[in-house]
Amino acid sequence: MAERGSHIARGRFGEERAAEHLRSLGYQIVEKNYRIRRGEIDIIARHRGDIVFVEVKTRKSDGFGAPAEAVGFRKQARLKILAAAWLSSKGLSNANCRFDVVSYTLDGDKMEVMENAF
Repeated sequence: MAERGSHIARGRFGEERAAEHLRSLGYQIVEKNYRIRRGEIDIIARHRGDIVFVEVKTRKSDGFGAPAEAVGFRKQARLKILAAAWLSSKGLSNANCRFDVVSYTLDGDKMEVMENAF
């Protein structure tokens, strides 16, 4: 499969699959690939009354650990800054929100959604 070739293509493929999976779980996708100078949020959605900022991590296999393990403290801090910027730009600074992580492993086609990951 061509999508599995390069790192960037693999990431985009994983994000598309994650969006499909989230929709099947009742998430309403609001925006994908929100980008500002400081970085990018993969998926922004609404779910059970919350605005959800979703980080998607895709790996070929879990030989080096689960994909979600790559969302460390620095990445979490950056995502919080990006989320605050998005909320502010939409006039939603007081909205209920959370951060979910989708861990997708291509080998075995395994997807896990971690709600309130941090």
